[in-house]
Amino acid sequence: MDIAGKKVAYITLGCKLNFSETSTIKHSLETEGTQTVGEKEDADIFVINTCSVTDMAEKKGRQLIRKIIHHHPEAYIVVVGCYAQLRAKELLAIDGVNLVLGANDKFNVPHYLKHLQENQKHEPHSCDIFKLSDFDLAYSFGDRTRCFLKIQDGCDYFCTYCTIPFARGRSRSATIPQILQAVGEVAAKGIREIILTGVNTGDFGRGTPWDFLALLRQLDQREDIERFRISSIEPNLLTDEIIEFVATSRHFMPHFHLPLQSGNNEVLKLMHRRYNRELFASKIQKIKSAIPHAFIGVDTIAGMRGETRAYFEDARDFIQSLPISRLHVFPYSERQGTKALEIPLTVPPQEKHLRVEELLQISSEKHRNFCQQFIGQQRPVLFEDHKPGDFIYGFTDNYIRIRQTCQPGWSNQVIPTKITEESLYMEE
Repeated sequence: MDIAGKKVAYITLGCKLNFSETSTIKHSLETEGTQTVGEKEDADIFVINTCSVTDMAEKKGRQLIRKIIHHHPEAYIVVVGCYAQLRAKELLAIDGVNLVLGANDKFNVPHYLKHLQENQKHEPHSCDIFKLSDFDLAYSFGDRTRCFLKIQDGCDYFCTYCTIPFARGRSRSATIPQILQAVGEVAAKGIREIILTGVNTGDFGRGTPWDFLALLRQLDQREDIERFRISSIEPNLLTDEIIEFVATSRHFMPHFHLPLQSGNNEVLKLMHRRYNRELFASKIQKIKSAIPHAFIGVDTIAGMRGETRAYFEDARDFIQSLPISRLHVFPYSERQGTKALEIPLTVPPQEKHLRVEELLQISSEKHRNFCQQFIGQQRPVLFEDHKPGDFIYGFTDNYIRIRQTCQPGWSNQVIPTKITEESLYMEE
């Protein structure tokens, strides 16, 4: 197929890592002469980057693919991402899907499209994920304000509930010179903030002479990027040295995101997590001691196999006791091929839903309390590109969402802003 001049639409599901990788795929296609259009436009090609972290994520992916095929029956449908790696043949069996590329081939979309004939389906391309050793650096650049930069991929942890190692392979990293070059490219686009992302971000350095702290120190010396943030980092990899570094850093924001998954030690053992709740609590206390105003987001899973009501209540009470800022709550999802399926006790769907709601209520209260303590204070806010309307939105250094009446020249600028009750924007 001659792809020059073709209109291509991109749809990304799942994590911020996927968004960075979609941007890289888009750039490679634009280099071949394609034209990027919106997903609701009449595109010739749709590239859909999928997620497989839960059964619901896969279901949404299938529904979206079928919807696009229904509305755009003449378009070429390309599916990449974690779902494509794990269930390639299942996706290619959907009538209307032309190309399914797994982890090793997703960045070669132009090559495969060029060899695709009219109405032809390619055999699915998935790889032996555990032999995958190359690292494909990627970053998002659709948003002029902030960028997600992939510095690490893969995971060696094999938690019992998770399929991500099977979708992304072993832990591997970019080199620091590669990252510094990418940061320069991002800065040249006028972007003010970079979020460092990965599957297991704190494991950065695997296969290189460096560790995560060495990378942070090098990035903090930059003058061309105003803000850096660390995405999710495992509690056992968040060292005291990293916390102390962020506390005195010039450019790294007071913002942490830690996956807890359960606040009950017995459930953590069932999950094969590499810490207990005492270690997790010590990390939270260290952050709050060193950086009292830091935002701390926490991931947790409700309804894991083996989680009795007593275990859940113990976990819930532990979470309630933590001085954290917000929860991201996920209902446990059964994943084919995971060790968790060997655990006999299951949580009924209705009970799982009730547990999610209890944790979301805690999250709402903690988020509101965290934000309201800064009312009356002035904090630096990076305002986003202004959309049509009366308001402009942005985030403080410690990740409080702010809404202000739009002023000329504020877009993509860091503006000292007094926080008021009216300016807090806490939509859940």
